[in-house]
Order: sequence, then structure tokens, then C-alpha cells
Amino acid sequence: MDIQHIKNRFGIIGNSPALNYALEVAVQVANTDLTVLIAGESGVGKEVFSQIIHSLSARKHNPFIAVNCGAIPEGTIDSELFGHEKGSFTGAVDSRKGYFETVNGGTLFMDEIAEMPLGTQARLLRVLEAGEFIRVGSSKVQKTDVRVIAATNKDLLLATQNGKFREDLYYRLNTVPIRVPSLRERKEDILLLFRKFAVDFAEKYKTAPIQLDEEARAMLINYPWPGNVRELKNIAEQISVLSQDKTVTATDLRRFLPEHSGTRLPMLMNGKTAAGSQEFMNERDILYKLFFDMKKDVTELKRMFLDILQNPSGASGLMAQEPFLQEAIAEPATLETAGVKPLMAPAPQPLFLSGEHIQEHVLVDESLNIMDKEKELIEKALKKHKGKRKDAASDLGISERTLYRKLKEYNIEE
Repeated sequence: MDIQHIKNRFGIIGNSPALNYALEVAVQVANTDLTVLIAGESGVGKEVFSQIIHSLSARKHNPFIAVNCGAIPEGTIDSELFGHEKGSFTGAVDSRKGYFETVNGGTLFMDEIAEMPLGTQARLLRVLEAGEFIRVGSSKVQKTDVRVIAATNKDLLLATQNGKFREDLYYRLNTVPIRVPSLRERKEDILLLFRKFAVDFAEKYKTAPIQLDEEARAMLINYPWPGNVRELKNIAEQISVLSQDKTVTATDLRRFLPEHSGTRLPMLMNGKTAAGSQEFMNERDILYKLFFDMKKDVTELKRMFLDILQNPSGASGLMAQEPFLQEAIAEPATLETAGVKPLMAPAPQPLFLSGEHIQEHVLVDESLNIMDKEKELIEKALKKHKGKRKDAASDLGISERTLYRKLKEYNIEE
């Protein structure tokens, strides 16, 4: 089928080579029963590709269901996918069919496949290999004929290397890979998309379509669009509703574009660092934040020691402002003990702070266990956000589901 016809039918706008290639692969694989893995950042339109594949396949008259694996709690995902028998667990007051039963003969789109628990991954692999599954609480093997289209915004190959995703399932899902390009990889399509959204919202709100001047168009093209097409559509709607002047300047546009300062943490993608990538493992993200904070504290402590050495007369005031130094400074100090090598090292001299007697301090061993630090960080986030998991997870840079798992793993009381 002609690619332009597919674009018109499914409302796809753009002419970039990467987008066209992804559509060509989707069309070619549609009339087969091969498993497809759609990869791409959040907001690029991965579900649209799954609908294209289903609508052009021999299964188009059979059911199509989209399932977000990241939105289903870990304790119920097996029941949702494979069904359960009455009494198989608390609350199972009746038998229930899972998606692999109800979609028999059709297509199941599994979004955020990387969030699927390892146990469920093993059961999914059995379905893909043999077309067999067992309901939760049953011993009866049932057959199903479901085509699986999976999608992810994570680097699954990296996840397999870190033990977060089964390697055998990855290669079974990755029979035909389709990579949907991000918006910053198809800059030539940004103005086309914006113009289409502007016209649509003008009709919706019964106003004149907004226009961008030359500087505003350049700003729109060069913005990194971390939310991709979804973010662009939201910005177009905001401007259509809130802009007083229908000719939008760069100054006007800047008010609607959020500040984008990519993360300062190192990110890994396919074994290489990639600034701003969202493929980083959640637990490691927490640890990097912790290490950066520790480094900052050590640097600040060194600076304070150096200030005391260079200005002994002002030590009393500094001690009053920073009480913890009264315990930290308990023996003669030099520039070298502060971690700084001066050009001309002075002879070591005892440090006296305004004649006050400095008592010998007791060293307290601090735990350097990574799991203890992670637990402490999670408890601080929950306390900061008054027990609200969603806000705490966002502050920690992890998913709410990962936070829930960590709460159970560390037995943290909320």
C-alpha cells in the first residue's frame, strides 16, 4: 500500500526519511504473524504504528487491545494477561478471562514492555514460543492465537545486560524491530506538525489560526522536544488558547516553552554515554544523585577548612554559624589535611579558635552501604512529599511502580 495513503488514513504528518522507513517496515510486516518490537521515545506515536500493523493484517476484523504493562500493578498483571480461577487469590470471587483469551485470533499491543516483572516475562515467552498459557490458580494448559506487538521507550538490550529483562524474551520479541524517530531527528516535520495542530485547534475553539514569525519558527525547530509530538501538540494548544496576538514572536513563544536543562547525570545507551537520554536504569540514577550530593558536601567542607586556616580571627564566627565544625575540627590542621596543596606549604601549626578549648572528638563510622543510602534517600523523599508516592517517585527520578517495589524490598513504613 502507498505510504502517503497510510499517512492520510492514520493522520501521520511528516516526510523525514527515518519516519518513512519506519512506515515501510510496518506495512511490509503487517500481513505476517511475526512479533514486532516498536522502539522510540515517549510521545513519538508508537501505538499508531501498532494500529497500522493490525489494520493491514489478516486479523483486522478480530479484536485489538492495547495494554500498558507499566500501569498494571505487579501483583495483578498475571491475572490481567492470563486470567485466573475462582479463589486463586484474595478477592478472586469468580473466574476471569485474561487478554490472551479474549483477544484470541486478534492482536495484543503491549506498551512499556520493559516494566513487565521477570516472572510474567517467563510466562509471556511461553505464549510466544508455543501459544500456550495457564490461568492463575489453574493447572490446565490453554491454547491461544494472539499476535503480540510490543513497544518500549527503554534500551531493552541494555536492560538484559543489567538483569532487568530476559534475554531470550528480548530476542523473541525483536523478530522485526521498528524504530520510530524522535521529533528532534525529524526537524523538517516540526513546522508541518505545528501548522496542522494550529489549524485543528483554531477550528475547535473557533478562532483564527496562529502564525509564527521567522525567529519563532527557528526557535521551535531548535527546541529539543523531550516530549516529542505529544509535547508539540500541547504547546500548540496552549498558544492557540492563551496568545493574544495571532502572530507569535520568539519572545511570545519563549513563554510557552519550558526550560530544558538536560540532566547532568551520565546516561548509558548501547554502552556509550548519551547526555539527556532516558534509557538510564532507575536505581543507578538514584545512586548517582547520592554521589553527586556527597561530593558537593565534601567540597564545601574543604572550602570551610581553608577559610579557617587563612583567616583564624574569623573562626569564631564561622564556628557559631556552622556548629558541626566544632565536632569535625579536633586536631591540628594544615592545608594538606583540608585536601588542598598550597604553593608554599607552611609549617604545621596547631589551630586555636578564639582560645576555646577543643576537646578530642570521637570518630563515628558511617555506613557506606549502597542499599542503606538508597533506603535513606527514599525515606527522605517520602517525608518531603508527606507520603505521596507519585511526587516522591518523580523527585527520585524513578517510576511509581519501581518506588513501590523498593518500599516492599526495604520494608519501609509509609
